[in-house]
Amino acid sequence: MPLALFALAVTAFGVGTSEFAIMGLLPQVARGVGVSIPDAGGLITGYAAGVIVGAPLLTAASARLSRRTTLLVVAALLVAGSVLSAVASGYGVLLVARVVAGVPQGALFGVGAVVAARLVPPERRASAMSVLFGGFTMANVAGVPLVTWLGQVAGWRATFWAIAALGALSMAGIALLVPRDLRPEEQVGLGSELAALRRPQVWLAMAVTTAGFGGVFASFTYITPMMTTVAGFGASSMTVLLVVFGLGMATGNVVSGRFAGRRLMPSLYVFLAGLTVVLSLFVVTAHSKVLAACTLFMLGLFGFATVPALQMRVLDKATGAPTLASALNLSAFNIANALGAFLGGMVIRAGFGYTGPNAIGAVLAATGLALALCSGRIDKRAKAAATR
Repeated sequence: MPLALFALAVTAFGVGTSEFAIMGLLPQVARGVGVSIPDAGGLITGYAAGVIVGAPLLTAASARLSRRTTLLVVAALLVAGSVLSAVASGYGVLLVARVVAGVPQGALFGVGAVVAARLVPPERRASAMSVLFGGFTMANVAGVPLVTWLGQVAGWRATFWAIAALGALSMAGIALLVPRDLRPEEQVGLGSELAALRRPQVWLAMAVTTAGFGGVFASFTYITPMMTTVAGFGASSMTVLLVVFGLGMATGNVVSGRFAGRRLMPSLYVFLAGLTVVLSLFVVTAHSKVLAACTLFMLGLFGFATVPALQMRVLDKATGAPTLASALNLSAFNIANALGAFLGGMVIRAGFGYTGPNAIGAVLAATGLALALCSGRIDKRAKAAATR
């Protein structure tokens, strides 16, 4: 594999670590900036807002730039957001920093996937993609637990300095290893892309993404206070617990890749149904250390098994608008992120405790399942009408 691929993987590792690290340190960050834990959950919402806005806008703005320059901008924004987070004097500055840190994520996975595909022969493109997205997965297996541990022993600001260092390493790798002559390919016109997005099934698929994946973040945003306050784990155990969640994620990606490619909609139904059940059980199992850890693994598995399936569904229904649809679906994932964090914080403030977000997550996942079943039924009716 070309060394440039590993520069992309390091960037994906940094972005993934940046997105999820704060969840392992939410109580420390809340104390550090003088807000409650539910209010600190707004920092997750802020990051998601950055992705929602940045995914389509940065992708469009970089259309005339070389791929290498776009990737350098992505890494630079990761550094800027992390440094600003590390030196933030209060909640408002930290919130702005999290928005900045979220802006480059969409361009990374849009442009990065294109670059990865062009660096290798056609028959090795799948392997190249696995290297890129493997960086993001490894962020949750290794990066997030490590910076969580660092934040616990050296303070939460040290976490963001470490992520900034990862961003700087990414910039150096991209500058040295990614070819300068990778120009944007001939793209589908904006008018054609917008026309393809008029299909109701495209928006229904994105609604499934928003509701279904929102269930994951309703729970996971508040995983640290739930595991320490309800399950009874010590704060130092969060490093190991985040590894457990990351291993669940990695397993879910493998499972989804194996089954969703063959039978997309049935697999999606199973994943969303499983997610609904796991989140419902988490309300009860959170009171036991062993059961809570097992449920956390299953949350990672079912939650992230939905990701490739949901992305495939949107692309299937957005034929003719792959670039814009991919960017918008990434925005939908982060609307889910923001929605889950917001609703989870609401139920905590309402007095339902740290297991309350699991219940609201189950409702969101069940809503996603209902929307997916509705979308599948529309497909069946369309096929039946076409055969008459």
